[in-house]
Amino acid sequence: MDTDEEKALADIFEYGCHVLHVLAEGNLPPFTYTVGVERTSSAPEIVVIGLKQPIAHSVVNEYNRRVRLGERFSPGQFASGFVGGFDCQFREVHRSHYHEYFGWDIWLYGGTEFRVLQLVYPTTDGIWPWDQEASKWFAAWQPLLDIEAAAVAR
Repeated sequence: MDTDEEKALADIFEYGCHVLHVLAEGNLPPFTYTVGVERTSSAPEIVVIGLKQPIAHSVVNEYNRRVRLGERFSPGQFASGFVGGFDCQFREVHRSHYHEYFGWDIWLYGGTEFRVLQLVYPTTDGIWPWDQEASKWFAAWQPLLDIEAAAVAR
């Protein structure tokens, strides 16, 4: 086990999860996700895409805090208290995205037998990535992972 893996396990033990930030690369947006939430809280892991690191870190920490207190979120559910004064929606991540996005979870769980919810947020004007009014940039900067990867690539 290397020092990064030891740090991840120590964070999971102490805080209930380890948080990973993946930087934007080219046209690909940044994303932040948890490792270990399902193990410690029996709730799905969480991913948020397209937010700056400090905001994204705050979002996933708030999710971890709330599920550790027993709150549960389900696909399609709207919830507040994550991104400013905006409601956000939870969507279940399709397993076809796991290898591209959740390498550390695959390491921790020894495969893809874990659940992940994507927290999706609107623009400040209340436009969602799936709305017809959404700009191409906003829709691309926050791809919806509840759709099979092969269907997204078309």
